[in-house]
Amino acid sequence: MNQIIHFIVDTIGSLGYTGIFLMMFLESSFFPFPSEVVMIPAGYLAYKGDMNMWLALLAGALGSLAGALFNYWLALYFGRAFVLKFGRYFFFSEKTMIKMEGYFSKHGEISTFLGRLIPGVRQYISLPAGLARMNIWKFSFYTTFGALIWITILAVFGYYVGVWFGDDLSLTNITNVFIDKAAEIGIIKQYLHYIVLATLGAVVLIAAAYIAIYKIRAGKNKQNENADTSAK
Repeated sequence: MNQIIHFIVDTIGSLGYTGIFLMMFLESSFFPFPSEVVMIPAGYLAYKGDMNMWLALLAGALGSLAGALFNYWLALYFGRAFVLKFGRYFFFSEKTMIKMEGYFSKHGEISTFLGRLIPGVRQYISLPAGLARMNIWKFSFYTTFGALIWITILAVFGYYVGVWFGDDLSLTNITNVFIDKAAEIGIIKQYLHYIVLATLGAVVLIAAAYIAIYKIRAGKNKQNENADTSAK
């Protein structure tokens, strides 16, 4: 994994926006590596003036969408059996699929949006969308919206890594944060941990608000149905 992480960061440095697109495409499909090692270095390069932040975010968002659509079409055209057969090689189990399908059948849009903000879920939320044949335009909107929020958080964090530590860091320094070889800048990993927790906290709050609103609406609909039945 260490070699893979170094390869990812080197790819961003050498291919620029194309590298970001390709790596985020893979991150949003089956390949299990963290988006942090793509967008944080991109944000740092934006701080140094070697990249344009807006173009980096655009490349990241398009790559995320492309990877998500790849998974969506796999599930749509090859079905559940295919996804489970090959998904196990990428740590995607039948148990995970069942949980996703159960919730997704009732709450597809919010599941797609929030799923893009949850580590370990964002890569696979496209699969139940494809199996459920979710409207492609709705899927594209919600998955891009969620992905854009996440990659923006990471890129801005990468930018502030530059603000805090200056432009003397190399991409290798930042890479080492993710493979536990840079104790002197381990605070970066600590801050990232807080960011992930804060994001998950926001997801929980949004989900709780959604569930509350959903139950209120469901209750009102049931009351209306009962009233109609009584009137008849």
